Order: sequence, then structure tokens, then C-alpha cells
Amino acid sequence: MTDAASSNLETTSELPQTVVPDAAWVTDGTPEEQRDAGPGRRASLEAPLGGTLKARVEDFLVDEIPSYDPVGEGEPLYLGVQKSDMPHGEMMAVIARHFKVDESVIGFAGMKDRVAITRQSISVHLPGRTAELNGAFPPLEHTRMQFLWAKRHLNKLRRGHLKGNRFSIRVRGVDPLGVRQVYRSMQSLEKLGVPAYFGEQRFGYRRNNHLCGLAVVTAQPKALLDELLGAKGSPFPPRQLPFRRLYDEGNFASALEGWGRNDRSERIALQALVRGRDTAGAVRALPDYMKSFWVSALQSAIFNVTLDARVRDGSYARCVTGDILFKHDSGACFLASDASLDEIVERMSAAEISPTGPLHGRGMLAPTARAAELEGEALAVWGATAEGMSAPCATEFTGARRPLRVFFSNWEVEGGVDLHGAFIRCAFDLPKGAFATVMMRELLGATVPSVEGRPIDSEQS
Repeated sequence: MTDAASSNLETTSELPQTVVPDAAWVTDGTPEEQRDAGPGRRASLEAPLGGTLKARVEDFLVDEIPSYDPVGEGEPLYLGVQKSDMPHGEMMAVIARHFKVDESVIGFAGMKDRVAITRQSISVHLPGRTAELNGAFPPLEHTRMQFLWAKRHLNKLRRGHLKGNRFSIRVRGVDPLGVRQVYRSMQSLEKLGVPAYFGEQRFGYRRNNHLCGLAVVTAQPKALLDELLGAKGSPFPPRQLPFRRLYDEGNFASALEGWGRNDRSERIALQALVRGRDTAGAVRALPDYMKSFWVSALQSAIFNVTLDARVRDGSYARCVTGDILFKHDSGACFLASDASLDEIVERMSAAEISPTGPLHGRGMLAPTARAAELEGEALAVWGATAEGMSAPCATEFTGARRPLRVFFSNWEVEGGVDLHGAFIRCAFDLPKGAFATVMMRELLGATVPSVEGRPIDSEQS
């Protein structure tokens, strides 16, 4: 279930911690403690400068770095797509309507940030539509999206078919003279590496995707539906309170009327309940890809806790007994015990290898000794077990190892003032699966603002 490509690579308080909801968010009754699954402590020794990301859409620029160029022949049509302030799902819907195809025939290498200007490749399978394959399709008329180029290729574009992303980010609300501190941090992190946390956007706008994943893995259908549809789980926007209470009261038909067409999982589950299915049947009705995504979020949450412990003692950038190490050039893993200590230290310093953390599931390489102890403690935080993460459940998923640190390249930093005020701009390349927001936390301690109570950074970079 885990995307192999993203697996191989997307505040300073400790985990676990209690999520304090935005004042605009509510929860009905007294929920159990909700634990934050996002990034933990910063590795940087520099004091956080603060600042605001994405104060303006044009302050966050993303350019996809492709793995290959289209060859000019084949049924799939590759498109260069630029979008502005648009979530991934809306982009897919616009393309599907434009070409009059189902979204399933549209391919993409990675999901880009919503509040940003992003450029990426998209493929559309158009068998037999010769004119469109040659680029003779109606122009796209959209205020927030445009096609930059079109060229045919032999295969559908799939998740992970990219080298990484190029970011150019302006941070607002910060003293531009702080650029000297950011420069020092980038020099240090270039050699040491950035902790490879999964960003908060991995866990959804309610920050509870991992809790849904735990319910899937532990085969608790009612717990999953209560978290998804009820009013006593994680905080949610206040407009949802009436129909969440209706679900809690067992009035499924009335609760269904409150959810919009974009709330697909909620609607599918409620429709199943209205038809008389029990909780297990309603969960079975949910799309497998959604359940897989929730389990993936649980994998990510466990990884983040593991990494936080390694950042705490500095071992995210050095080996501990029993580690499994990652080769950055090939993506292969090997046991630390298979190499000499001198070799490991030398290659670790040269950024050739890194320790790994778990993405628990079937077939995952398991560490031993101290490394295994740390990973076991992380599992316990979420009430999961290695056996449970590997057992068959409602969705198929596999395990993998993910490096504990990521390296950036081609970086630059500057401070200045423009028509919108002072800023510090950071530009860098990150490999696939890494999160730019995590990188910015390391550099400035900056946080992503919210719009109407909903986190605006809803996509993985």
C-alpha cells in the first residue's frame, strides 16, 4: 500500500502532545486526548526566528523535477500544468472535465501544495484521439490553472516518477536581517541533513488520518466511523457539528444531507448505513485507496515518533546498535552489522548513508538491539504492534524503511523588502517524499497559517 517512491524518502515540543484546536474549531463532549502526529523537535541549534509561510500564494513556488522527459509518441498525453491556490483534487477534476475522461486515466508523479503556485507534469490516457494526442485540443480556460506544454509518451505517469521538487519560499513577518542566521543553518544542515519528518499535511485537515488508520489496522469499524462521522472525536469546523450529532444519534439519513459532494468517504459510509449495513459493512464500502491512505498516515505517525526520539539524542544522523542503513545513491538498505564502524562513520559523514526508521507493514526489514527498542516504543505510543501492522486487514499494505534524514541541494537564501513587506526567501531542491514545510521549520521555526480554521497546506509536496 505504501508508495515505494515516497517511502524512500514527504514547534520544538515533544511527542506525544495534546492537540490544541484552533478557536474556530469544536468537538462535542469530552474527547479522549488527541495526540499530534506531526513533526517533533527541531534538530537546529539556532533559536527559531518565527515568521509566516504562505501569507501570499505567490510566496510559495514549487517546480517538479521529472525523472524523464516524454519521448513524443504513445497514447498518453503528457501536460505541463501550472496551478495557483488549487488543491490536487480540484486540478484532477478540471482536467477530467476538459478531456471528458474519468479521473482514473489521469496520472501524476506527486501531489503539490494547495496554497502555492506549482508546476508539474500530468498524463492523460487518450487512446484513439489522434488530434488531442498531437496537441490539437481546446485551450483550457481557467483563472487558476493553465497548460504550459503538451507531448506524448509511452506510459502513464505514476506516483514517484519524479526526482524531487524545486522550492522558492518567501517567509513573511520576519526580520530580513535574520538571513545571516538562516544562512548558517543551511550551511550546517547541508552537511548534517534535515530530519525527514512527515509534514502535518500528511494527517489531514483534522490531523486525524492516523487515528482512522489505527482503527483500520485494529479492525475497529465503529471506532473508525465515529472518528470519521461523529462529534466526539478530533476537533472539526463548527459548521459540521449539527450533522455529526445526527450521526451520533443514529439519524444517518439526516446526517447524510449535511455532507457535500467533496466529502466522499463520509457520504459513502453514511449511504451504506442508510441502506442498513452494519458498521463493518459501511467500512467495507469505503474505497480501498482511502483506507490505504489512512494506514499510510499511521505508518507516518509511528515513523515521526521514532524520528523524534532519534533527534532528541542526536542519533538521527549517526548509527545506533541494530540499525538498518539506507544508501542515498541507490535506495537500498543494509544491516549496520554488515559493515565496520569506521566505514559507517566515514560514509555517514559523507552523506552517503543514513539510519532508517520504520514504515511498518508486511515485508519490512526489522532492526535489532537499541534501534528495535526505539521503534517498539514508538509503536506503543499509538497503541499499535508490529504484528498488527503486518496482519491482513481491510486494506493491503506493505512495509518499507525510510531514511531518518534528507539532504537538500542548489540552495540560496536572501533577505529583503518588497511591496508586501519584509521577507526572507529560501530556495532549494528536495528529493521526492520530503516536505518543504519541515525544512522551513528547521530553518526558522515558521508555521503554516490557517484559513477559516482549516490548515491551508493540505497536500504533500
